[in-house]
Amino acid sequence: MTRLRVLVVLVAAIAALVTGQSTAAAELWPGRHTYTGAIDGAEYRVETPERWNGTLVLYSHGYIPEGVPIPPGVTLSVRAETEQWLLDHGFALAGSDYRGRTGLAIQEALTDQIALLDWFTDHVAEPRRTVASGFSMGGGIATRLAERHPDRFDGALVIGAQHDVPATLNRGLDVTFGIRTLLTDDQELELVKATDPAHSVRVLRDGVRQALTTPAGRARLALIGAIGQLPRWASAHDRPPADVETAIRAQAWWTESAYVASLGPSGRVDIERRAGGNPSWNTGVDYARQLVRSGDLPFVREAYRAAGVDLGADLRALADAPRIAADPAAVAWAKRYGVSAGTTPVPVVTLHGLGEGLITSDARWYGEQVRLHGKPTRLRQLYVDRGNHGAFSAADEVVALGALLTRIETGRWPNTSPHALNATVARFTPRLRTVLDLYTFTDKVMPPAFTNEQPAMPLRATH
Repeated sequence: MTRLRVLVVLVAAIAALVTGQSTAAAELWPGRHTYTGAIDGAEYRVETPERWNGTLVLYSHGYIPEGVPIPPGVTLSVRAETEQWLLDHGFALAGSDYRGRTGLAIQEALTDQIALLDWFTDHVAEPRRTVASGFSMGGGIATRLAERHPDRFDGALVIGAQHDVPATLNRGLDVTFGIRTLLTDDQELELVKATDPAHSVRVLRDGVRQALTTPAGRARLALIGAIGQLPRWASAHDRPPADVETAIRAQAWWTESAYVASLGPSGRVDIERRAGGNPSWNTGVDYARQLVRSGDLPFVREAYRAAGVDLGADLRALADAPRIAADPAAVAWAKRYGVSAGTTPVPVVTLHGLGEGLITSDARWYGEQVRLHGKPTRLRQLYVDRGNHGAFSAADEVVALGALLTRIETGRWPNTSPHALNATVARFTPRLRTVLDLYTFTDKVMPPAFTNEQPAMPLRATH
């Protein structure tokens, strides 16, 4: 098939799926409406288009740390442009803000989203097909909704999804443990069950910032980043840094923003309250071995040589430092609600960025779970060659959804090669190809970036 023919077929398939109206769907057109309210204390928003194509996208939002100033309202897609495009092309959208809205509200979300789906069926119409979608923590929620309720969903689009919450929390503990051991003078600093979490965060943050000012400190940050499997890439708009110092600074941004500020001692207050204790541990962890497995040993050695610091001495310090044990009941809670099973009772598309420091290897790990426990023919994993978290355009979201809908409707996957996907993304307007970079908190129109590459397997997966 020629390159032009591949492009035409893929574009035609997406267009047919997002604009086509069946006779059954025509009877369900609710007209353009916005519905808001609350179900058992969980606020929701539902948007219906002027002419409904019969498809409902139930969106699950991501993790919101307590105290972060987030605008009011329930989000229904990663990008606002995606929401508008879907409404313009006949989709109905719905999403719950979950009871409490902030924190690791996974348990609540799994109930609140089904309650909203019930509300939609009772008050709007029975969808002809329903897609579970979500971003970050919400991507994992969408996956688990489809796994637990396959009779309610026809497919799942999971974007930058967190499939293994315990692994993320253990990664965060590895990072803060490394900071406390190598970059602070307070070896009694509370990393879990903190009585003064703000103090712990402040000491950890100051340790990172001070370390950035010296070659020795930056070398130790490289080691901490390696045992945490953090990328040396933080920008959604630029390529990975070529020089060692800039790469360490990018890695340190993940260290501070994700694992000190968001999921550090303050963030763990909420997590430990929900879990009934501490769900993270580093007992029995060999950090020297973890460094080797990270693939970053040559980079860390280069940073240590340049700084004239003894890498072996720092690895011994990590080995000798007192470890932190988890509470078994809390671990069980995190596994029960925060780990995707990979059973794929319905088709699933994952969309994942390569330079991810928050859900570093979750997509690769989820693919392995599907191979072991599900049906690999129902999974299609798409990767975008960008840094940062959620570095996707509306066009990326829509094209990934188009692939899923093709599989749902026809039983076959369309051509999802990077070339075919990128050619389709390029046909969208610049506004729909805009990507947010959390590193600089700026928007920029970006070229299509689908790729065949995959991240490495995680260092500390749940199983």
